[in-house]
Amino acid sequence: MDKPAGPTSHDVVAAVRRRLARRTRVGHTGTLDPFATGLLIVLAGRATRLTQYLSGMPKTYRAVVRLGARSATGDTEGPITPGGPVPPLAAIADAVEAMRGPQTQATPAFSAVKVGGEALYRKARRGEQVDAPERDITVYDIVLGPTDLAAGDITLDLTVSTGTYIRQIAMDLGEALGCGGYCRQLRRTAIGDLDVAAAAPVDAVPGAPTVPLARLVAHLPVMDVDAAEAERVGHGIALASFTIPAGSDVAMVHDGRLVAVGRHTGDRVRPVVVLQGASDEPVLRS
Repeated sequence: MDKPAGPTSHDVVAAVRRRLARRTRVGHTGTLDPFATGLLIVLAGRATRLTQYLSGMPKTYRAVVRLGARSATGDTEGPITPGGPVPPLAAIADAVEAMRGPQTQATPAFSAVKVGGEALYRKARRGEQVDAPERDITVYDIVLGPTDLAAGDITLDLTVSTGTYIRQIAMDLGEALGCGGYCRQLRRTAIGDLDVAAAAPVDAVPGAPTVPLARLVAHLPVMDVDAAEAERVGHGIALASFTIPAGSDVAMVHDGRLVAVGRHTGDRVRPVVVLQGASDEPVLRS
């Protein structure tokens, strides 16, 4: 999906489910905040069982960060308060480059992460002070793009590990510069090698382009199987393999079609998620 600003990711999934006009499971592989736009991978039918193999793919974003102000939510929903003066471009470029690499990131107070069984944003709205959990993330790439320092706006192109909050990067950058900052616009442009340029709006469902299941797991080692082996895999029977690293998840493919995702254990690959016959229930990306 090319998600517009406004609806939640859950809203988009619900809209796809309605447009499919049949009872089927539908899900997505990674939430976008309501104010954010861009690529949302939507899975339908048996393909929803692939979610666990897709959620770890790197994600690429374009963010417009407003410096010189602070937002309690880290985005345009606010409330927004004045910050300090915006520093020169050279200082901004140095601070941006310092954001690159592995790091520990605090979870934003206004997020759906649960602490004590309750979402952080609910606690934050009641004014409760909560120690936000931290997670290890990696900023694989970050590039400073066009700037409008008179308005306080800078553009960042980032590729990050799963679970990274771009809102938090914007706030951390603002604090590093001493002027404050928040994410004014956010667009996810890619997940792995899937690009938003190939996406379509929700109203294109169900006629939107689909993505072969095998392409979605192209980041996994591939085990080509013949027709007889594909039949065995369909019944959950493990196959011998000596060329794939032990412990790996494996895409088991026959004639270009994903039959199953298996797990390499010792000298065999055991089917974990069997998708044989799923070609008529494709991954939907609109």
